Amino acid sequence: MRAVWITRAGGPEVLEVRTTPNPSPAAGEIRIRVHAAGLNFAEVMARQGLYPDAPRLPCVVGYEVAGVVDAHGPGVDGPAIGSRVLALVRFGGHAELVCAPVAQVVELPDALGFEEAAAIPVNYLTAYHMLFRVANLRAGHRILVHMAAGGVGLAVLQLCRTVPDVVTFGTASAGKHEVLREFGCTHPIDYRTEDYAARVRALTGGDGVDIVLDPLGGRDWKRGMRLLRPVGQLIAYGFANAASGERRSILRLARQAVGVPLLSPLGLMNQNRTVSGVNLGHLWGRPDLLREELSALMDLWHAGVVKPRIDGVYPFDRAADAHRRLGERHNIGKVLLVPSG
Repeated sequence: MRAVWITRAGGPEVLEVRTTPNPSPAAGEIRIRVHAAGLNFAEVMARQGLYPDAPRLPCVVGYEVAGVVDAHGPGVDGPAIGSRVLALVRFGGHAELVCAPVAQVVELPDALGFEEAAAIPVNYLTAYHMLFRVANLRAGHRILVHMAAGGVGLAVLQLCRTVPDVVTFGTASAGKHEVLREFGCTHPIDYRTEDYAARVRALTGGDGVDIVLDPLGGRDWKRGMRLLRPVGQLIAYGFANAASGERRSILRLARQAVGVPLLSPLGLMNQNRTVSGVNLGHLWGRPDLLREELSALMDLWHAGVVKPRIDGVYPFDRAADAHRRLGERHNIGKVLLVPSG
C-alpha cells in the first residue's frame, strides 16, 4: 500500500509517499480501504516534532478515515466486507489501508460521501464533547471560540445553534468573517488587527463570557481565564501557539510555556472558575463514550445540523501542500487527504 510518511521532524518537505506491506487486522479489528482521511493540526505538529503522542519517527499519522471494509480480523463478523464506513484510528490513517477496532467504526448512510464523512470524526467529536459533555452548554451562554474558522471552530458554531440564545465570539482573520457569520457566529473578531480580549469585554459590557474554547495555549490560556464570568470555564484542547512557521522553534515553545497560567484548586475555588482539558487521542480507553457521542453526531447529520465545510482535498502526492495550508492557518474548514487525485 501507499502511505504518507513523516520521515523526520521538519517542514512539509520531510513528507514522503512510500509503498509498504499491507497491514493485517488483529482480533477485534477490521481493515479499511481508505477513500478520504482527515488532516488535523495535531498531525502538523507531529511533523514538526512538537506532538508528544505521535509515534516514533519515521511514522504515518492520521486519526480519522472514511472508506470501504475489505478484511476482518479474528472474531469480527461485521460490518460486512464492502460496507462503507468511517472510523477513528490511533494513527496510520494517511494510508491506502488502515486497521481499526470495530468499536470505533460506524457504517455510513448512503447519502453521506467519503470526503464529508472523513471531515466529521475528530472535529465534530471534539466540538460535541467540549460543549455537551464537559461544558454543559446552556441557553443564553456566551462562548469565545478561538480559531473559529478551522474545522473544530466551525463545528462548534454549528452545534451551538442547537441551544437557544447562545452568543458566540469567534476569532479569525477578517477574510474569514463572512463564513463565520454563515455558520452562526454572533461576533467575529479579527485577532490580527484588534485585541480580542478588549473586544470581548467591550461587547459584554465588561462582564466576560461563560466558556472559552482555547486550542492556542500559553499566554492565551491566561488571557482566557481573565475573560471568564463567575462560574465560567476554560477548556484547553491544543497548543497551537507552540507551532509557528514550518519548523519547530524551541525558543517560541519556551516563551509560550512560560505564559501558561499557574493554577491551584484554592485559587479556582475562590474565583468560581473551572479549567478543563480535552484530548480526543487520550479517550481510546472509553470506546463506549466515543461511540455514544459519534452516534449522536450521526443523528445530527441526519437532522441537517452537522454539515462539514471542506476547505480542500489533496492527493497523497500533494500532502506537503495540505500541511502548508493548515500550518499557515489559511484554511476555512476541513483539509482532507485522498490516496489519488
